[in-house]
Amino acid sequence: MRPPTIRDVAERAGVSKSLVSLVLRGSDQVRPEKREAVLRAAQELGYRPNAAARSLSERRTRTVGVLLNDLRNPWFVDLLDGLNSLLHDNGLHMLLADARLNRRTGQDPADPLLDLRVDGLVVVGTLPDPAALGAVAGRIPVVLAGSREPAPPGVDVVAGDDERGARLVAEHLIGLGHRRIAHIAGYGAVGELRRGSFEAAMRRHGLAERVVVEPSDMTEEGGYRTTVRLLSRPERPTAVFAVNDMAAIGVLSAAEELGLRVPRDLSVVGYDNTSIARLRHVWLTTVDNTSHEVGRRAARCLLERFEGLDGAGRVQLATPTLEIRGSTAPAAAR
Repeated sequence: MRPPTIRDVAERAGVSKSLVSLVLRGSDQVRPEKREAVLRAAQELGYRPNAAARSLSERRTRTVGVLLNDLRNPWFVDLLDGLNSLLHDNGLHMLLADARLNRRTGQDPADPLLDLRVDGLVVVGTLPDPAALGAVAGRIPVVLAGSREPAPPGVDVVAGDDERGARLVAEHLIGLGHRRIAHIAGYGAVGELRRGSFEAAMRRHGLAERVVVEPSDMTEEGGYRTTVRLLSRPERPTAVFAVNDMAAIGVLSAAEELGLRVPRDLSVVGYDNTSIARLRHVWLTTVDNTSHEVGRRAARCLLERFEGLDGAGRVQLATPTLEIRGSTAPAAAR
């Protein structure tokens, strides 16, 4: 059987095709009883609008491409939830693409989404070359979410305030009496901002000579390997600040393997307040960088661009807070 058409809906409802079109577009120029008749007929027939045809007539696909840098990072889940909730409320659908996989196959990360004629693009996380998005931004609105890399002209940036968040961590640990605090750092602008703010806070408290920073790849395995090195030093740290929750989980694993109890022997702080940090057996002290709010703000920026907002790209920073849980405690006397 052929699928029902708009003509079939019109015949079942006893109205014209043009009136059916008005109802399906959500027009407020249709009387309630006519609208009800059309919707009832469409449901009875199992009619679904032809999205491709509608896209051609409106010159819009009502889709937003989301280019995700790392599908393995749970921090992005809350961000995507905030992003999608507002897009959905405005009749837009989200299409995901894996930037890491596309780069591995030699493809420009945004190409698959552009081929689908998305109306706008949200780039989530750190890309190796965000400047390459300049050409894309000349065609459709682009927003960077959760990234602090320099953006091309006209591209909005929405992220957490990484400097404030790292400062909260340093002040918390110093306030607990810790002086030997190690930082497992990350990469990109986000990693540099968190590292720089941590080092600045240590200097303000006269602890510049106690600063220990080790680079990592921001993964659990990277956090584990780095912590094994840190805790093997003659003067091991009493606290570790990991660049994200994933690396912090690696810290916890290394401490347990080496016979140290958290937080009695070692305080540990993560960053992102992911679902992993909230697990009862983990209960990680971490920075909540309002990922859900970052997602909603990114969606709002995109909607404003759709409505005709022009001009230079804006930078919006959400205010982080420190979630103090069970992985930090006062430094033990030695």
